[in-house]
Amino acid sequence: MNTSALITMLVAQGIVISFASYFFYKVLTIPPKPEPDSYSENDDELVRQEKE
Repeated sequence: MNTSALITMLVAQGIVISFASYFFYKVLTIPPKPEPDSYSENDDELVRQEKE
């Protein structure tokens, strides 16, 4: 393998590893989104549905 091919391969692998590392770190450090309370959406309903 000649020098230019080796440099190209190392640069390409470095770019791929950099992107993968960046997005993996970003996924691990984002705060979780608060999930809505399913009961708070039903507060305005006065009558519950009857089970059949």
